Amino acid sequence: MRPTRCLLPALSALLLLSACGSERADARGGGAGGGGGSGSTPVTGVTRPAVDGVRITSVTVPTTGASGTTSTSDATGGGLVRAEGLPTGSPGDPGVSAAYEVTNSGTRTLTYTVRFDFTTSAGEVMGDQRVTVRSVGAGRTVRGTVRQGAPVPGASRVTTVRVGEVTKVPAAEAPAEAGVCPSSGVRLTADDGDAAMGLRVVGLVLENCGERDYVLDGYPQVRLLDEDHEPVEGVRVLKGSGGIATVAGFDDPPRPVTLKPGRRASAGLMWRNTTGSGTAVDVPYVRVRARSGAEPVMLTPHLDLGTTGRLGVGPWHAAAR
Repeated sequence: MRPTRCLLPALSALLLLSACGSERADARGGGAGGGGGSGSTPVTGVTRPAVDGVRITSVTVPTTGASGTTSTSDATGGGLVRAEGLPTGSPGDPGVSAAYEVTNSGTRTLTYTVRFDFTTSAGEVMGDQRVTVRSVGAGRTVRGTVRQGAPVPGASRVTTVRVGEVTKVPAAEAPAEAGVCPSSGVRLTADDGDAAMGLRVVGLVLENCGERDYVLDGYPQVRLLDEDHEPVEGVRVLKGSGGIATVAGFDDPPRPVTLKPGRRASAGLMWRNTTGSGTAVDVPYVRVRARSGAEPVMLTPHLDLGTTGRLGVGPWHAAAR
């Protein structure tokens, strides 16, 4: 069985503050644009090896007051962005921002989802932002800016921005963005999941955003993939609970479900992450088809299956209004 890894190692870029200047930034975390300001101190530089194609190229730390900042060049390339001697920002301080670039070195157009962590100099995470960069062509680089936003009053000062996690899926299989209905007429997503005493449950939600009825009959079709989008071996995908646990709805007999436009259906994935003998398996990607012949959607729910080797799949149910 081929073990897989879901969470990519966090990488932080260590650049020390220069004395003055401004950074153009998009406060929404998208592409270039927006305005910096005289109350910002840019830090320009490049991280050492990118995290799966994503690297931070500069960080802007808002400053106020006349007290200066210390500056020391990072000759070691240690990989962390740190500001020293920062004055306290005003209540309206827009927070730290970071410019980044995403480079697709593969052969297919990919959609990336990146979690950026905003931390103190001691490494404490004070918040994070998730950015989705869609349809990055093979061999192409896309640049953008992510912003922390206004810090919580009394919170510790953020001095560091790091790439915390990166997932990437074929653009044609990426979940549709909010407010956009795919050509299939249905939008498939996964929730954040639930956990209790080693039991894990992730919900699948299918919304009919089209103009015609959509009929389901049975179980979602699920395929587990590793970080290279190759099939994961040695894990049994079971219809129903498969004896993993007793959870409402998982062992109900499948029944036809007709989704009218605007209605939703739900199903679920269930497993235990206990470990014993053997190699623990993490599954970073799950390719899901709502029904036979449906267009696949690649989801990233992180299935930490331990050494159990089993995944239960519940049948589709019509969701309450």
